[in-house]
Amino acid sequence: MSTPTSPDPDPSTTPGLEPGGGVAPGDTPPGESSTSGASDRQPATGSRGANWAAYLVIGGVVVVAALFFVGYAIGLAD
Repeated sequence: MSTPTSPDPDPSTTPGLEPGGGVAPGDTPPGESSTSGASDRQPATGSRGANWAAYLVIGGVVVVAALFFVGYAIGLAD
C-alpha cells in the first residue's frame, strides 16, 4: 500500500516560480481586462407591458396555489 500524496504540486518542480515561491512579472495574465464596457452589443429586453404581463401571470399562479393550500388546510380542520 502506498502512502497518500498531497494534491498540491511540488513547488520545487512548478515552472515559473522564483526562489521563495514568487512569480516573475509578466508570467501571469492581468486580473481583469483593460477594456471598459461590453465588447458585444447587448440583446434588447422585452417591453414593459410584456414584463408586467409575466408578473401578473406568475402572481396569479402563486395566489391560486396559496388558496388551494389554505382550502386544503381548512378541509383538514373540519
